[in-house]
Amino acid sequence: MKRTLFVFLLSISVLSLRAQNLDSLYSVWQDETKPDTIRVNAYNTYIWNGYLYSRPDTAEVLAEALHAYAKTQQYPKASVVGYNLQGIANHIQTNYPRSLDYFEKGMVIMEEIGDIKGIAGALHNIAQIHLLQANYSHALEYLEKARVMNVKQGNNKWLANNLTAIGSIYKIQSNYPRALEYNEKSLVIYEEIGDKRGIAIALGAIGQIYNAQGNYPRALENHEKSLAIDEEIGNKYGIETTLQNIGNVYEDQADYPLALKYYKKSLALAEEIGNVESQAICLKNIGMVHQKQGKNSLALDYCQKSLALAEEIGVLTTQKVACECLYNSYKSMGKGNEALVYLEQMNVITDSLNAEETAKKLEQMEFAKLMLQDSIANAEEARLVQEAHQAEVRKKNQTRNMFAGGGIIVLILAGGIYNRLRYTRKSKAVLQVEKDRSDNLLLNILPAEIAEELKQKGRADARDYDNVSILFSDFKGFTEQSAKLSAEELVNEINHCFEAFDGIMEKYGIEKIKTIGDAYMAAGGLPVHSDSAAKNTVLAALDMQAFISARKAANNALGKPAFEMRVGIHSGPIVAGIVGVKKFQYDVWGDTVNTANRMESAGEIGKVNISQATYELLKEDTYFTFERRGKIEAKGKGEMEMFFVSMA
Repeated sequence: MKRTLFVFLLSISVLSLRAQNLDSLYSVWQDETKPDTIRVNAYNTYIWNGYLYSRPDTAEVLAEALHAYAKTQQYPKASVVGYNLQGIANHIQTNYPRSLDYFEKGMVIMEEIGDIKGIAGALHNIAQIHLLQANYSHALEYLEKARVMNVKQGNNKWLANNLTAIGSIYKIQSNYPRALEYNEKSLVIYEEIGDKRGIAIALGAIGQIYNAQGNYPRALENHEKSLAIDEEIGNKYGIETTLQNIGNVYEDQADYPLALKYYKKSLALAEEIGNVESQAICLKNIGMVHQKQGKNSLALDYCQKSLALAEEIGVLTTQKVACECLYNSYKSMGKGNEALVYLEQMNVITDSLNAEETAKKLEQMEFAKLMLQDSIANAEEARLVQEAHQAEVRKKNQTRNMFAGGGIIVLILAGGIYNRLRYTRKSKAVLQVEKDRSDNLLLNILPAEIAEELKQKGRADARDYDNVSILFSDFKGFTEQSAKLSAEELVNEINHCFEAFDGIMEKYGIEKIKTIGDAYMAAGGLPVHSDSAAKNTVLAALDMQAFISARKAANNALGKPAFEMRVGIHSGPIVAGIVGVKKFQYDVWGDTVNTANRMESAGEIGKVNISQATYELLKEDTYFTFERRGKIEAKGKGEMEMFFVSMA
């Protein structure tokens, strides 16, 4: 798995203090003569450099001291920094719901103190968590709010970060032209304000896009520029990331010696700065390259180390790929029993990833129970010690001892409870896997509202809808192109396109109905009515065509066959419901469906063809421009008015 660009915006800069000794930073934190800003900044950097990437669970506990400081010193920004650290710590551990909760708590404080700049940064961070959870519509919603605030405030640096994040969403959706557009806008802003670190980030993002397109020279050009800037400003975290990115480019070109060279440089730097997550990824990358070269013994060594580190910090995604590497290596060596061990472990991890959200909720419940049942005595002791320290503070105005005592108690409590909690979490996750798998499967087949009705009633009633927009797409010349591909290549290409379409449907709130061969069918405005259904369906169709256009350009550059596509939309009444009792599916019926199909077949490559009915719903919308085609013969329908639609 390639490393994903992720930018966290910190309310207090830590770059200027990173080179300082950890003991020195802690001394500044304890020095009561220093201003609040200096003390909090030092403690922030102490946690960042000493624990955040190497021991994120410990970093989360240590950050609690910032919340105590915020109360005693009446300095709420200390809590903002604490929540930010805790949010990042949970991101590193892939506990995204908990990370999101911390970022939202920080935003509440910034809203209370009227920190507009901080609110925009929190919105950005929240968007990033939604992005990591593949919730693209929510991510774009928060990024747009942040973008508007930053434009009003004239905060160009954070505006550039917003644009980079939006570009990353389009990259994930394989809409490379839009991804480049946003990242290039971001680069221009960074260059205008002279932000070298931002320039390096933007160049790195652009390099990743070119690599995804198979344009390796342009990818290397941008990564090397990014590397030069990070080396100039001494940004070791940026250097380490870029070295991995360059290694990715060479690996994708099957230039394994150069890929290993850059991966090993990245690994050495990750070890130097204590970034355990990056170490695990680098070890996995090196192992995978050795495996591709047939050096299975070396692959086993590196992937075992990667798995151990990933297990240490709880990063399931890296664990899964490391297990896959070990499985394939043992299989290639003819050691079937050992291979099966890691295949089974890989399947368990996959189940855990699917059940993660349920497990986290159970974890929170179990945590509360343990606090009540097992920690009453310790909690009472902590309360008495805290009261004694507070009395001393009021008398002598000295807070240092309270922080030390409180910190020790928090660590003692957290240590015992955390060990119990880890055991409970694993046990509960196993119990929930089957139920979670069933629920996820149901939601993949049916809309959420219909799935809930089916679970509650054992059936779901068919429903009439007055105005739904039906979308049909179909690849032109599919038979001819498929003859040029192997069965595996054909399935992979169709799957790649349909996965992108699924993401687009989620982005615009459109319900995917089904695929039939190379045809894709979706509907806007069901199962819940929406006044913007027609508009969102057309926007989704335009994004689909943009993706196919970009995909064709990328495949052409590689000398591979590429699909072209027609899309048609019609709006009107339909009936929707569940078909069958075995292998059931959610489907729609009515003349509207047939007419939408005719709009597709009467369309043209690269265009979105809509009916008169859909045109009437959108003709006043300034988002679009329309090309009247006149009356076109539609099979079984006679002549019908049709329009090509595009963005204004």
